[in-house]
Amino acid sequence: MLKAVTFTALQKNRKRKMDTLEELNRKGFVDEKIDPTLDLFEEIEKLKKEKNAIVLAHYYQEPDIQDIADYIGDSLGLSQEAAKTEAEVIVFAGVHFMAETAKILSPQKKVLLPDFKAGCSLADSCPPHLFRKFKEKYPDHVVITYVNCTAELKALSDIVCTSTNAVQIVESLPKDTKIIFGPDKNLGAWVAKKTGRDLVLWNGACMVHEIFSREKITKLRERHPQAKFIAHPECEEAVLQMADYIGSTTGLLKYAINSDAKEFIVATESGIIHQMEKACPDKTFIPAPPNNSCACNDCPYMKRNTLEKLYLCLKNGYPEVTVPENIIVEARKPIERMLEISANLGL
Repeated sequence: MLKAVTFTALQKNRKRKMDTLEELNRKGFVDEKIDPTLDLFEEIEKLKKEKNAIVLAHYYQEPDIQDIADYIGDSLGLSQEAAKTEAEVIVFAGVHFMAETAKILSPQKKVLLPDFKAGCSLADSCPPHLFRKFKEKYPDHVVITYVNCTAELKALSDIVCTSTNAVQIVESLPKDTKIIFGPDKNLGAWVAKKTGRDLVLWNGACMVHEIFSREKITKLRERHPQAKFIAHPECEEAVLQMADYIGSTTGLLKYAINSDAKEFIVATESGIIHQMEKACPDKTFIPAPPNNSCACNDCPYMKRNTLEKLYLCLKNGYPEVTVPENIIVEARKPIERMLEISANLGL
C-alpha cells in the first residue's frame, strides 16, 4: 500500500512538473501566486544567500529591479561582471542575448532569466542563417558584431563589441582591415563616421532608438533652452546630429553626473533615468519624445521582467538559459577578444 501511495505521489509530482514546464513554455515565466504581505526585497536577499546567487541588471530595467541588483550596468559592464563572478547562480535581469552571454562566459554556472520571452528587436533583425549568407559575400572581411545579438550570431563573428567600446575596437585593427559591422546600422554608421573607416553594415536596428522624433525633440529643446541633449548611438543619424553628447548608456550617465548643466533631454530607453536621478537629485531628466503618443522609449522586452518574476525565478530555479556547447565554444572567442582589447585599452 505504501509503495502504491509513493508511486501515485511521484506521478502527481511528475505531472505537476510537466504542467509547470508547459505553462513556462507558453508564458515565458513562472506564474505563481505570491503572498501580498511578502517583502520581496527581503525574500530575494534571502534566496541570493541560500543559493549563492547574484543579480545582474541592465540600466533599462524597472527601478525596483535596479535597486535589488548586485550590479547594474550596460552590456560591457554586465559581460565583465558575468565573467568574474564567483556566484553559482546568475540571475540576469535583462534580455535573452545578455543571459546567453553570461552563459557563454560562465558555462558551469546556472543562468536564469526572469522572463524567457524578454527578447530584443535588434537581435531579431539579424537571423543567423541570413547573416551567414551575407558574410559569405565578403570572405576577406573581419566580422565585428554588436553584443546585442544572439549567441549563434556571436559564433559567426571575429570580435564582439558594445556601444562603449565599438569605436576603440574598430580603431584597434589595422587601417586597411576590411570590416563587416552588424547588426545595428545606426551604431555602425556612427562608428564609421567617428573612425573614418568604410564599414559594410548589416541593415538592423533597435525599435526603441529608431522611434525618437527629431521634430518633437526640436520643440522640446525650444521649451528647455538650457537643457543638454544626450543620445545613444543606436539612434538615427538625424537625431544624433542634434546631440550635445553621444555615448553608451554608461557614457550618458557619466556625462550627466559630470556636466554643469541642470537639465537633460535623454534619447535612449527611459530606464536609465532612474540611475541619473539617483546620482544627480538636483538635476532634471526629460525622456526624448517618440514620434507618436505611445511610451515607445520604454523597451517592451526589458520591461517584461518584474520584481515578482525575478523572485519566482530565483525561488524555483527557472526559466534557465542554456546554450549548445558548440555555440559556447565558438561564441566565446570573439567575446574574449573584446574583453582582452577592452582591458588593454583600460575600458
